[in-house]
Amino acid sequence: MQLRHVRTLLTPQDGAAKVTCMAWAPNNAKFAVCTVDRVVLLYDEHGERRDKFSTKPTDPKYGRKSYVVKGMAFSPDSTKIAVGQTDNIIFVYKIGEEWGDKKVICNKFIQTSAVTCLLWPEENTIVFGLVEGKVRLANTKTNKSSTIYGTDSYVVSLASNISGKGILSGHADGTIVRYFFDDEGSGESQGKLVIHPCPPYAMAWASNSIVAAGCDKKMVAYGKEGHVIQTFDYSRDSSEKEFTVAAASPGGQSVVIGSFDRLRVLNWSPRRSAWEEAKPKEIPHLYTITALAWKRDGSRLCAGTLCGGVEQFDCCLRRSIYKNKFEMTYVGPSQVIVKNLSTGMRVVLKSHYGYEIDEVKILGKERYLVAHTSDTLLLGDLSSTKLSEVAWQGSGGNEKFFFDNENVCMIFNAGELTLVEYGSNEILGSVRTEFMNPHLISVRINERRQQGMEENKRLAYLVDIKTIATVDLMGSYNIGTVGHDSKIDWLELNETGHKLLFRDKKMKLHLYDIESATKTTILSYCSYVQWVPGSDVVVAQNRNSLCVWYNIDTPERVTMFPMKGDIVDLERSNGKTEVIVTEGVNTVSYTLDEGLIEFGTAIDDGDYHRAVAFLETLEMSAETEAMWKTLSRLALEAKQLHIAERCFAALGHVSKARFLHETNEIADQVAKEYGGDGTDYYQVRVRLAMLEKNYKLAEMIFLEQNAVEEAMEMYQELHMWDECISVAEAKGHPALEKLRQGYYEWLLQTQQEERAAEVQEGQGDLQAAIGLYLKAGLPAKAARLATGREELLGNTDLVNRIATALIRGDLFEQAGELFEKIRNPQRALECYRKGSSFLKAVELARSVFPAEVVKLEEAWGDHLVQQKQLDAAINHYIEARCAIKAIEAAIGARQWKKAVYILETQDKKTASKYYLRVAQHYAALQEYEIAEDLYVKGDHSKEAIDMYTQAGRWEQAHKLASKCMRPEDVSVLYITQAQEMERQGKYKEAERLFITVDEPDLAITMYKKCKMYDEMIRLLGKYHKDLLSDTHLHLGKELEAEGRLQEAEYHYLEAKDWKASVNMYRINSMWDEAYRVAKAHGGANSHKHVAFLWAKSLGGEAAVKLLNKFGLLEMAIDHAADNNMFDFAFELARLSLKQKLPEVHFKYGSFLEDEGKFEEAEVQFVKAGKPKEAVLMYAHAQNWVAAQRVAEAHDPDSVVLVLVGQADAAFKQKEFQKAEALLLRAQRLDLAVKHYKEAAMWSDALRVCKEFLPGDLEALQEEYEQEVAKKGPRGVEGILEQAREWEQAGEFARAVDCYLKVRDPGNNPLMEKCWMKAAELSIKFLGQPRSIEVMRLVGPQLVSIGKFNVAAELYLNLDLIKEAIDAFMEGEEWNKAKRVAKELDPRYEEYVDQHYKDYLKDQGKVDSLVGVDVMAALDMYVEREQWEKCLETAAKQNYKVLHKYVALYATHLIREGCWDKALSLYVQHGAPSNAQNFNIYKRLFVEMVNVPGMNCPEAYHSWADLRDVLFNLCENIVKSSEANTPAHEEFETMLVVAHYYATRSAAQSIKQLDTVAAKLSIALLRHTELIPADKAFYEAGSAAKGVGWENMAFIFLNHFLDLTDEEQREETRDWVLTVSMDQRLEQVLPRDERDTYEASLVAASTGVRSLPCLITGYPVLRNKVEFKRPGKEANKESWNKFLMAVKVSHNPSCQDVLKFINQWCGGLPGTNFSFQ
Repeated sequence: MQLRHVRTLLTPQDGAAKVTCMAWAPNNAKFAVCTVDRVVLLYDEHGERRDKFSTKPTDPKYGRKSYVVKGMAFSPDSTKIAVGQTDNIIFVYKIGEEWGDKKVICNKFIQTSAVTCLLWPEENTIVFGLVEGKVRLANTKTNKSSTIYGTDSYVVSLASNISGKGILSGHADGTIVRYFFDDEGSGESQGKLVIHPCPPYAMAWASNSIVAAGCDKKMVAYGKEGHVIQTFDYSRDSSEKEFTVAAASPGGQSVVIGSFDRLRVLNWSPRRSAWEEAKPKEIPHLYTITALAWKRDGSRLCAGTLCGGVEQFDCCLRRSIYKNKFEMTYVGPSQVIVKNLSTGMRVVLKSHYGYEIDEVKILGKERYLVAHTSDTLLLGDLSSTKLSEVAWQGSGGNEKFFFDNENVCMIFNAGELTLVEYGSNEILGSVRTEFMNPHLISVRINERRQQGMEENKRLAYLVDIKTIATVDLMGSYNIGTVGHDSKIDWLELNETGHKLLFRDKKMKLHLYDIESATKTTILSYCSYVQWVPGSDVVVAQNRNSLCVWYNIDTPERVTMFPMKGDIVDLERSNGKTEVIVTEGVNTVSYTLDEGLIEFGTAIDDGDYHRAVAFLETLEMSAETEAMWKTLSRLALEAKQLHIAERCFAALGHVSKARFLHETNEIADQVAKEYGGDGTDYYQVRVRLAMLEKNYKLAEMIFLEQNAVEEAMEMYQELHMWDECISVAEAKGHPALEKLRQGYYEWLLQTQQEERAAEVQEGQGDLQAAIGLYLKAGLPAKAARLATGREELLGNTDLVNRIATALIRGDLFEQAGELFEKIRNPQRALECYRKGSSFLKAVELARSVFPAEVVKLEEAWGDHLVQQKQLDAAINHYIEARCAIKAIEAAIGARQWKKAVYILETQDKKTASKYYLRVAQHYAALQEYEIAEDLYVKGDHSKEAIDMYTQAGRWEQAHKLASKCMRPEDVSVLYITQAQEMERQGKYKEAERLFITVDEPDLAITMYKKCKMYDEMIRLLGKYHKDLLSDTHLHLGKELEAEGRLQEAEYHYLEAKDWKASVNMYRINSMWDEAYRVAKAHGGANSHKHVAFLWAKSLGGEAAVKLLNKFGLLEMAIDHAADNNMFDFAFELARLSLKQKLPEVHFKYGSFLEDEGKFEEAEVQFVKAGKPKEAVLMYAHAQNWVAAQRVAEAHDPDSVVLVLVGQADAAFKQKEFQKAEALLLRAQRLDLAVKHYKEAAMWSDALRVCKEFLPGDLEALQEEYEQEVAKKGPRGVEGILEQAREWEQAGEFARAVDCYLKVRDPGNNPLMEKCWMKAAELSIKFLGQPRSIEVMRLVGPQLVSIGKFNVAAELYLNLDLIKEAIDAFMEGEEWNKAKRVAKELDPRYEEYVDQHYKDYLKDQGKVDSLVGVDVMAALDMYVEREQWEKCLETAAKQNYKVLHKYVALYATHLIREGCWDKALSLYVQHGAPSNAQNFNIYKRLFVEMVNVPGMNCPEAYHSWADLRDVLFNLCENIVKSSEANTPAHEEFETMLVVAHYYATRSAAQSIKQLDTVAAKLSIALLRHTELIPADKAFYEAGSAAKGVGWENMAFIFLNHFLDLTDEEQREETRDWVLTVSMDQRLEQVLPRDERDTYEASLVAASTGVRSLPCLITGYPVLRNKVEFKRPGKEANKESWNKFLMAVKVSHNPSCQDVLKFINQWCGGLPGTNFSFQ
């Protein structure tokens, strides 16, 4: 984000006049500024000042200057301003919505101390901080304030998060406290968050972190739990002052921090998850920023200053114009302001999750916004300003958006439809569908509110092309699926989503009721359909009819109007509904009955009184009746009984109307007595249940009220005695028996004997029940009762009565069962037989009469056959052993497999006739193999063969016949049958038979006899291919003789003899047919030849017309002439193409020439206009006189030809003079030159050329020279001779060219002489351009043969300075080259020097190069790795050059592993503070501390060298720009480490300093960030072990084991294990008086850091020795011990240590020690 200054809202004053606070209204319309004089100025969003008001003190007696305004905020609705003052009060001013509204104080909150800052994050909630450290909340609704939390430190700043649900408070002690009203599920902690190093006056809560800043000039970004994630430190920037105020953008993606003359901008980078600082906005003379306020849409930032100025800045990342209609302002990565340029309307599009918005598009008739982020999709409706943000994974931008529904956006992507409701941040629904067409998807979102339904959101879509699914989007479940039998092309839900209209490809219109899941076809042909807006009325078009369903609940009731044209639209407005129809060019509107539409709307709205009032105005009709019915049903459901009564009265349902009238009287009476509408009274509820025939519900209601009598009366009135008795039984009613008796009597009176019998049966009186059953003519029920009771079966009379009644009623089976029960099997069997109950009869017979079973099975089979149950009869016949009947039944039942199975068990004689029938069935089914098998089994082979023959399966027929008959009989049979077929005209069948018995010739003969030549040819092609061509020719001739020319043509062509066909047509003068055949089948020119012959046969004009028709006239003339038919050619040309006559004459002349008739040919050539041909003809015949005559008479141009021809002949006869004379006459002396050349007469050639053709002389000369050159040395002499001749003749240019052409590689003196001669002549005689050109050729040649000085002199003669210099340099004459350059052209001095350097480099003459180019020489030493010479030479230069090459050499040595040599370099030459050398120093240090074997006295000098180099380096850094940088600090630490190592090595050489060496090893452990930890711990542990400090040794070596796997590990591990078993050893580190480990510099309890001892590295606590340089101390005891050891031992290493300390620390403390 960048800040761009827009305007100054308030001009700054000359002195201090601080702007104390500012605030933007949440609706972006107002901006408030409070100045130092306590006046609030109000500006509009364009920056124009529109209003102002003064603030007030707590008490007027203290005066207006008794307070300062410290905080100000607008209410969330932008109508109020809260002002916090230092006189312990907060005022809330109501400023109104319009400019100029009266300002009224509506709340005031008195506090115990001064207000320091203030926020208004939520409605009725003001948060403010006090001087005493409390953060409090003021509730504008209750006018009370309360403490949120308290601290002991002044509140310096407050900030809220983006949502306003959480607050931060900053305090004077640096504490930052967080509090949430609602943590929105983040789980972040509350309370003290962090302690900032200074009071956080500038504090902002952005989306991803908290930014705080203050007087320490550092901006710190804290994470969600208070950890530091970034710091921007300007403490060393002298131009920066303290940070005073901060503000986060409304989107939380940017933070602006104000200081002196400057605004710093931090932008959050989502990709890096870090803050990035943009270029700060610096404004000279702005002075300190005291207040910042960010407009809520993020587009403007206002800054107030110490001098009272208010500056407005534009905040945007970028701005763009979309289609010249909208302005897009990106005020942050996640916030875009979209402004309509024509209306000025603005919408703020913002990602609530802080994601970066990629691109904003405006789609759907420029009404809808679409934008993507990395994880979400943003949508918006510009007209309603509803915005949505939903989770959306990237799909490459392949989504398709549909905006047909103004409540919801439909998004289609990869087969999935997603719905997003504008204004909602959740996806409304998502379904899989491949059909993304607005006509195939219908969404209804709360379009008509219904009673009892808060939310109604439904979707209908296509699952596949024939299936519609409807979904309740609120519950995300399927509420209906409609399967259809054809493709669906349109669908739409009604506004309530309860009914669905859809149309299929057959143009049928269907209605689907979602609640009842019923589908109805309401129109057989529909070209237009639409729901009327705001109702459930449907309008459709059926061809020339307008169809309207005013009540869609009765789809059969449709109102139709005749109409012309097509419906194009439906409009409903101003209480009027019109159908717009186009009739041709006119537009007509049909007005619908608004009343009927109104009825539907009233019903949907639940206003039934309005519906009744409307229906009463209508006459009764089918539609009206349907509406009364609908209203009656709905009124009953809504318990509006008076309306229901009125509906039933209107419908003529008198009984229902009367019943409801009585019900209403009861309800009204109850309403009078008890209030309410009376519909909840139990009698009313009962009557309504009775009306719906729900008597059980009515009974339940009665019994709930304990109205048993009333329930029984209800059932008695309805003659529902069973239910009445049930109630009496359940309640134990005393009149139960009386009820039962009364019921029984009533049944008998009403002749309901069966029901009476059931009653008696229920009461246990079985005999009476049986009597009643018999009386009622129900003997079966009587038999059922009797068979269940043994005592009844014993009553013979009763049983006989029942049996008689059963037999009389033809109930033989029941009678049989009864007889079985009374053990009378004979009578039972008879009854079963009579009743055809064969199953029971067989079961009885098997147990009682086994002999009867077979007869019964047969009878059972016969019975089933009579019943046409043939398949069931088969098994019974098999059981009865009636095989014939079983076979016939199986055949009759068409159970063929069973029939075959049975047949196979029978003898052949019996089965034979049945096999034939079964086989015929299988033959009819074309199951020929089975049929064949059956025919053969039944001895009907002939029928099988006939079957195959009729089926055309000749092979199978033949195979079967071969099996069953002799071969000759088969042949005779087939041939006979074939001849029969032939007689019947069934030639194909006959052919097959002939072929089957291998007699194709008979078939061919048959076809020939019948003149069926095509078939005959086909067979010949198959069986006699060799005869095919001859047969075609034979047939062709035969057919030609018969005059059947077309057929003959076919056969000629098949025989590949198209010429015969053409000749046939020619003979018959059928030229057009001949032409056709030739064109179609002949070669490329055959048809042309035929056309020519055709024309020749016609002759004259007819021939011309014919040839013109074919476009062959010109070709025909050419053809006639080419074939010596000159008469025909002349005839055609004269008649049609006179322009062709000369050509014909010419061809005729050529013909005569070939015949030797020269005189006649001459005539034709002249007529042809080509006398030249005649001339050539005579010339060819060497008849020069005739040739001359014709040429002179007819073609003067040819005279030259004749002369040239004569000259050629003369040359051949060596008559050169004559030939030259002839060519001179012909003016063709070039030919003379040519002939002389060919005769090798070069002198004559050159003579003629020079005399007559001077222009060709040079080329001829060159040619001559080339010829000479081919002859070798003799040729060179010739060129030299020629050159001398030219020179003597004064032709210097030619002479020079000749000299230059001399080529003799083996003779350098000759070549030099020629080149010199050429140069000399050119310089003397040819002028400068040519001289220079010659010299540029000669010079390089002289150089190439080593004549450098000669070449240079020649160059200098022509002032070619550079070329001369190059020649001298080529000859290594460097002094001459330099002198020429210096004297003649100083510009080339540098050029010579550079080449000289390059030469010295190439030659490796480095020592010489030093005097010319030292740096180049040094680089060469480096390349050759001559380091000593390099450094020696560099040392003679300056310090900088020397150290450049020292660094290169050191790098080389380190790379080679010789770090010790590299170190000695810096010991020798010093360590400069060049930043580019720092890595070398670090690498030397790392190599030293990592190298093994350095923990010994012998290593002292190495450590001392490293120490000295680092000391030298640090001293140099102090004097450089690198002082106090992190690198400097790191090198100082390295110096300390090197000093410890050197001192340790020195101490190891003296026994009494063992403890000093051990302490130094331990002290080195604090520097394990620089030295290897494992090595440090091993050395420290070993040293401690060596001096007997086993507890420390154990801990250090144990830690070493955790760090390494080196070879010392085993030995160390054994020692550690041994020590760990020693109970006496305390495994703790020793502590000192600080209760801290003795080697630690930092005290554990106080955090105080002690200085390390220069001798041991241990902390210096009490007795200390101080040195002149600050920060350098030593423990007195250690220092004295070290001094004493040095004095006693005179150890050089220890003396060197003291010498170094003296140098390092600026001298030693008072001592008389000498370093001698």
